Amino acid sequence: MAEKDTNEEKKKETGTRNTEFPDKNIKKAKLIVCLTGMPGSGKSTVAESLKKNGFAVITMGDVVRDEAKRKNIEPTDTNLGNLMLKLRRESGPGAIAHLILDEIERREIRGDAAQNIVIDGIRSVPEVELMRTMGQVKLLAIHASAPTRFDHLKKRARGDAPLNESDFGMRDKRELDVGISEAIAMSDEMLSNNNLTIKELKESAVGIVQKWVGEIL
Repeated sequence: MAEKDTNEEKKKETGTRNTEFPDKNIKKAKLIVCLTGMPGSGKSTVAESLKKNGFAVITMGDVVRDEAKRKNIEPTDTNLGNLMLKLRRESGPGAIAHLILDEIERREIRGDAAQNIVIDGIRSVPEVELMRTMGQVKLLAIHASAPTRFDHLKKRARGDAPLNESDFGMRDKRELDVGISEAIAMSDEMLSNNNLTIKELKESAVGIVQKWVGEIL
């Protein structure tokens, strides 16, 4: 019994529980592009550009918002952040990636699956490793300075956007605490979004991903 408990704890720490997914009706994807980067860096803009190039997009923030809705939690930035942390405490650092796999399964059942997938909002290495069980993964990091990111978030004007620089700083700290810096460090490519127009950002990202697609054909 002690050995079994130890194994379960180890799996919880690494976020690799159920990596075989025997109960999942999921086909392996051809290419999974995982987008990482600090809040407001431009990940959603990149995801949008890849969607127009035939990729299915799943946003980690959206699956957390869906989970909040199921639990009748108001989707404020603080509430969503606390929910994310709670899920990670309960199910390990790969918890949100498991929600992504649930969403992929739902799409498979609906017949709405795609060979190539973009995961917008990867925050930790265990999440990346969990995605590797589903297909070939490439990790693209989007970088932008703090002032640039804060400006992007204000212009986006979403309900969970930071109200001020203090909120913005707390959000950055939360992301760093869950291991996003390690995910950024292991990226296959890093794209700087400090001085790019939206068009230039999209074109640069699509160029990188098209190269990856060509490499696995």
